[in-house]
Amino acid sequence: MSPTATVRATVPASRRPPAMGGGGRAGAGDRLRRAVRRAAPALLGYLVVRLCGLLVLARWAHLRGHGIWPTLATSWDSHWYLGIADHGYDSTLGTRVNDNNLAFFPLYPGLVKAVAAVTPGSRASVGLLLAIGFSFVAAWGVFAVGDRLYGRRVGFLLTLLWGVLPVAIVQWMGYTESLFTAFAAWALYAVLTGRWMWAGSLATLAGLTRPTGIAVAAAVSVAAALSCRGGRRRRRSSRATALAAALIAPAGWLAYVTWVGLRVGRLDGYFAVQRLWKNQWDGGASTLRELRQYLVYMTEPQLFLVIVSVVLIVSVGLYLLCLSERQPVALLVFTGMLLLVVLGSGGVYFPRARFLLPGFPLLLPIARALARARRTAVVAALLGAGTLMSAWLGAYMLLVWKGPP
Repeated sequence: MSPTATVRATVPASRRPPAMGGGGRAGAGDRLRRAVRRAAPALLGYLVVRLCGLLVLARWAHLRGHGIWPTLATSWDSHWYLGIADHGYDSTLGTRVNDNNLAFFPLYPGLVKAVAAVTPGSRASVGLLLAIGFSFVAAWGVFAVGDRLYGRRVGFLLTLLWGVLPVAIVQWMGYTESLFTAFAAWALYAVLTGRWMWAGSLATLAGLTRPTGIAVAAAVSVAAALSCRGGRRRRRSSRATALAAALIAPAGWLAYVTWVGLRVGRLDGYFAVQRLWKNQWDGGASTLRELRQYLVYMTEPQLFLVIVSVVLIVSVGLYLLCLSERQPVALLVFTGMLLLVVLGSGGVYFPRARFLLPGFPLLLPIARALARARRTAVVAALLGAGTLMSAWLGAYMLLVWKGPP
């Protein structure tokens, strides 16, 4: 039995979305309205928790004499993306450290440039609004995956948990995390519902958004390949569609990496750029050294670095729980590859909690545990505490911590 069929067999018919095709425009409109109504409480809850974070940030920034718009729209990586939208990419490799914009994938700055060309306002404002808008597309996708697998309550809780992660404020910054999570979540949902061409296409877009798009591509390709094991019982056309999805899933990531190589005149051009950013694979040796330094040897480590260290350790623990719960293979491959890339690279340490933001399936064991809790007041109290903690940490990260998020 294929992974998709296994998921279908365990999900009651009342929770399965209507089949694709048929019914014309009226049918499609009805399905969309039903889907929006079903996801509405989760999206409203996500809005509330993120507004809490924004209000805390605004108050803290006011007390320190700062404005929040420059912090959210133009700081750190936002500046790099806006520079690409304004001036394009570097044409040579160069030798300067942390100074080559070819390390940043093209889809988000391309969208910023395209939308800003036909709308009023600055590119910085457009970039911020795009990130916020795609955060809701991502939240909807997170809900859809949780709802598909374990029901509406789990989907609701999973969405709120994603919105109260320690560095969730980045979801409303001019960064690519929201856009990438939107592609990843809906690609995984497409795999779970057997919509293979949607899955492959969304994986291609994810691969044009962030380096970790390779994790989405791997998830779709592996799940698609495994779905073809049904032998004679599966129609030849279905197998062909799944195989096509497996082949196109990594196309976006491969296209950009190849283009960078051609642009700088060497086959390993993209990886040479990453080396200039001191970001190269070392099998996790650097991560282990940093963890040991901040959690064992340093007597007064910086708070933000401790938070990052705890996030990494907890993420590994949650992945082991995901394995024990036998999540669908697409989810396990995606989060496994994401952890492998983030923990195995030897680059800068402090952004790694942010790099794991798209790994929402890691939160499924927590969402399921909360869904089984008998006392609603206890769940509400835990989510409230998480919201306040996320809001405070987000403001601390942007206003006190001296480095990038």
